[in-house]
This record gives sequence, C-alpha cells and structure tokens, in this order.
Amino acid sequence: MSNQTAPTAPAARRRPAALTFPNPVNEYAARSTAALVVVLAVVTIVVDHPVLYVVLAAGFLLRVISGPTLSPFGQLSVRVIVPRLGLTKMVPGPPKRFAQAIGLTITGVALVLSLLGFGLAAQITVGLVVIAAILESAAGICLGCIIFGFLQRRGVIPESVCEACNNFTLRSPA
Repeated sequence: MSNQTAPTAPAARRRPAALTFPNPVNEYAARSTAALVVVLAVVTIVVDHPVLYVVLAAGFLLRVISGPTLSPFGQLSVRVIVPRLGLTKMVPGPPKRFAQAIGLTITGVALVLSLLGFGLAAQITVGLVVIAAILESAAGICLGCIIFGFLQRRGVIPESVCEACNNFTLRSPA
C-alpha cells in the first residue's frame, strides 16, 4: 500500500470549465452585465408577469453557477460590449459571485411573490435589484461585494474563500 499515490480530488469537486466561476473577473464586464440587468428588471417591474421574474432569476442562477459562461447577459458583456469599450480592470471573483447569489435570492423571492399573486410586493422586491444594479453599473459600487467584505472581516466568510479579498475595502469607482 505504500506505493499508492494520494487520491485525486473527489469527483464532486471537479467541475467542467463551463461550471466554474472566473477569478479574477473584469470589473467592466460585471458593470455592463449589471446595466443589462437594470433594463430587464425595469421591464419586469412594468410588465409584472411571472415569466419575466423567471427570466430575471434564471439569469442570476446562471451567473452564480458559471459567471458569464452560461449567461446570455454575461456573454453579451464579455464578447461584445467590453471588447468594444476596450476596458479592463480585474477584480476578485468570489465577491462578484456572492453578489450574484444575493441577486438570485432577491429575484427568487420576487418570483415566489409573483406566483402567489403579490404583484406589488414582487415589483418592490425587484426594485431593490434595480437600485443595486444601477449602483454597480453606473458607479462601480457593488453592494454584494461590500457585504462580502464585511462578512469576511467578521470571520463569517473564511479568508481562504478569497485570498485577494483579505483586506477588501471600498474601492473608488472605476
């Protein structure tokens, strides 16, 4: 038995590249994706139809799973918008993924409210997403990233989750 090599990572820990969130990520891709989210979220509020809540929540789910890889908005940002802008600013990925998870949670709640017939509550809930996405897209202020940093400084999120974030503070907008 002494000739055996150490076991490889469990199969559950190995993920296809399409299901891996990038680290680092281009800040400008995140910001352009947020701008697209603003548009869809405003349309969702105005139309107030469950299908749009599904589309909004599904977009966040896809971005949580794989960043821009499976997300139509992510692909549009990475392949079309950002290359035309020619801007690059790399930032840690884990806070951005955390922010997408918050968006998923909020839009998931809005979807449930919509399906239960609480349209106004669903619209108000998506309004929170609009505010956060406007801050991200227009000013480079990622509320999810700020919360991530706060939780990491308090030890709720281990430092090992994002080594580059250990001294995460509010960045000046890009």
